[in-house]
Amino acid sequence: MDYTFIIWIVVAAAAFAFLWRKGYLLKLSQFVGQTRDELRKCAWPTKDELKGSTVVVVVSTALIGFFTVGVDFVVMRLIKFIM
Repeated sequence: MDYTFIIWIVVAAAAFAFLWRKGYLLKLSQFVGQTRDELRKCAWPTKDELKGSTVVVVVSTALIGFFTVGVDFVVMRLIKFIM
């Protein structure tokens, strides 16, 4: 019979008991609750604002990529010309 499953259950139970006794589970619960409260205070963007921001990010990334490729090409040609 394979006892690995039983061993994992015992290990998980021991870890849970340790965390419970030390108060870490209570601290984790409080942290999650406080995080939820703070996230409710946030001002979330509308769908239109999110779409607009996404377009700006994609276009900016493409422009920076093209610039990097162009500069790399020019520098590579200069190095080949010099050597």
